[in-house]
Amino acid sequence: MTAPPPFDAPGSRHEVEEGSAFTPRFDASGLISCIAVDAQDGRVLMLAHMNAESLARTLETGEAWYWSRSRGELWHKGATSGQIQRVVEMRTDCDQDAVLITVEVGGDGGCCHTGRRACFYRSVSLDRAAGRAVLRPAEP
Repeated sequence: MTAPPPFDAPGSRHEVEEGSAFTPRFDASGLISCIAVDAQDGRVLMLAHMNAESLARTLETGEAWYWSRSRGELWHKGATSGQIQRVVEMRTDCDQDAVLITVEVGGDGGCCHTGRRACFYRSVSLDRAAGRAVLRPAEP
């Protein structure tokens, strides 16, 4: 990224919580969590992470860019699958350490690398008899 990002470092607590400047608070790894929600039905599609460059590219292009922790590289969502996420709206939480993007998904409308529409396709519960947490298919 050649140009500086379109946001400044966080200021005081009051500025972060009440101000009008977007000043994202990245974690020690330089990342901020991002939840993507479908603009059509409000379904949570995925949770991913952004670094300063991917967040800036998302703002500049209007399409979701993430930082792949597993591959250690920028990831333009949908560049190979066709499932481009066009950002309809971006929000940040009260202390600006997470973002929520509402997206329209291109291609087949899917999101998960497993071929499913969303990444949250299993529910977690406790099998008390076995004393272990188990996964089950989530309700559609």
